[in-house]
Amino acid sequence: MKNDVLSATSPTFVLLIASLIKEHCNTENFLWLQQKAELINTTNDLLQTQLCFAAIPRKIEKKTLHLNADQQNKISYLLPGLYMEGWSFHRLCRLYILIQIDAAEKGQYCKLIEGLFANAEMNERADLYAALPVFSFPEYWIKCCVEGIRSNMGIVLEAIMYNNPYPAKYLQEAAWNQMVLKAFFTEKDINRIVGLDERANSSLAKTLIDYAAERRAAKRSINVQLWRLAGKFIDETNYEIIKNLFADADEKTRFAAALACYASDYKPARQLLNTAPEIEQKIKENKLSWINISA
Repeated sequence: MKNDVLSATSPTFVLLIASLIKEHCNTENFLWLQQKAELINTTNDLLQTQLCFAAIPRKIEKKTLHLNADQQNKISYLLPGLYMEGWSFHRLCRLYILIQIDAAEKGQYCKLIEGLFANAEMNERADLYAALPVFSFPEYWIKCCVEGIRSNMGIVLEAIMYNNPYPAKYLQEAAWNQMVLKAFFTEKDINRIVGLDERANSSLAKTLIDYAAERRAAKRSINVQLWRLAGKFIDETNYEIIKNLFADADEKTRFAAALACYASDYKPARQLLNTAPEIEQKIKENKLSWINISA
């Protein structure tokens, strides 16, 4: 079923993940993982799941997952926003184990997943957060996701922030804003946050603009992606800041100001963009975008 959390445990999705593992795994190790998956599916036993999680790095070769376009398209059809390219193979195997857990009884299911989080080492914890989109009872895991955002472990933060549709779909505005702010503060790759543009909001824009003003006053660098979240909210209170950016000596900063103005409905911002027709044309032709501005 498209665009539904149940897609994560549908036979189609389970078979797809199994086929990806089989493609990158020798027969002996694939059979071992299949046996563990069947055991966990029939027992819903926390200890067995923990033992399997811990054994995966010993039993399965360490490698990076690479997907072809057809494979990624199938994943995106079932779970929009989930992008597995570049995952560790161990993460994929742990995901496969997680989708075997029987969710028929909510209390038992959630207790088992919580037990995994409670006892996970760093890589296991990151893999659990990366798997948030496949968990049953998705609203139940909002608190868990918020706790993860408070983590100081980079690998955990990236598992939540990068190519993960869960935060955009389920976090309330305050928690979402906290995550995006932390991404800027910790210098993460902003382009990899799913739903960034769709969940732009005035509160986040104001905080980011204030943050940028402080950094400019201190002559410190600013991630140009910050202005991506300000464009829709340019008004008389912050227009002068955008105007100054438009005249900045740094080309990327000027481009960012132009992109922000292009996203704005504020008349002075649109008029400012009109003063740079060559840049405006590049934006219209998609030769300049938030994706390629940092290239």
